[in-house]
Amino acid sequence: MVQIGKQNCLKVIKEVDFGVYLDGGALGNILLPDRYVPNHCEAGDLIKVFLYFDSEDRLIATTEKPYAMLEENACLKVIAVNTQGAFLDWGLPKDLRVPFSQQHTRMKTGTSHIVHLYLDESGRIAASAKLDRFLNKKPVHYHIGQSVNLLISGPTDLGYKAIVNDAHWGVLYADDLFRPLKKGRRIKGYIKKIRGDQKIDLTLQKQGYERVEDATESILKAIKADNGFIALTDKSPPDLIAKRFGISKKTFKKAVGALYKKKVIIIEPAGLRLRGD
Repeated sequence: MVQIGKQNCLKVIKEVDFGVYLDGGALGNILLPDRYVPNHCEAGDLIKVFLYFDSEDRLIATTEKPYAMLEENACLKVIAVNTQGAFLDWGLPKDLRVPFSQQHTRMKTGTSHIVHLYLDESGRIAASAKLDRFLNKKPVHYHIGQSVNLLISGPTDLGYKAIVNDAHWGVLYADDLFRPLKKGRRIKGYIKKIRGDQKIDLTLQKQGYERVEDATESILKAIKADNGFIALTDKSPPDLIAKRFGISKKTFKKAVGALYKKKVIIIEPAGLRLRGD
């Protein structure tokens, strides 16, 4: 099924002077303008395209990929505001509209906002800053330790709110963080706990010994990259360790101990050195 606001693999029907027409099924023939047509393209070829409405409200295809697609969330910058709403840069020639009804407060040019992409009542792609309308609508089917994609929404009294897999709200607690986070950053995370009320606790580190194994690999890679020596030991301040590796001092000490037991490194007063034998 061909979907507006998504990438689709469509067949070339015919070539014209200004591009090619693609078979859009129930949506009819869809133009892929000449500037996006691949070299040596001909009828019968399949092309991966994104479908949206251009500035003249015509359904059109492009091989460019926007910063976010339908039912996804992104942190986008306001580049214009007029009587119809705010307009965001989403990586395509026609800017993405946020109706005034979908803004918490009036958006201003130059500011950035976390928004959700949806189809409005006319079937056009639009964006909304009222995220609660779209998140936490699906059942929670995650398991403890599962790897998930996070979009950082912003700080709270507890830590940071994050969007999990474009579908649910989750929380990263401040006492579990070892590096600064920025609104709009996409980052890999893990499910730490699913509460009885279906609220999700998150962490940026793997749980159990997997976390130590990852830290061991990171530390060894860093030592090799720095000509066989880094000026950190298990006695270094926690903030320096967190800044360099994004882990707690406890995890760092376990990882260093594992490398030492394997006789991979030498622990010196000033730092860690790769064994030369």
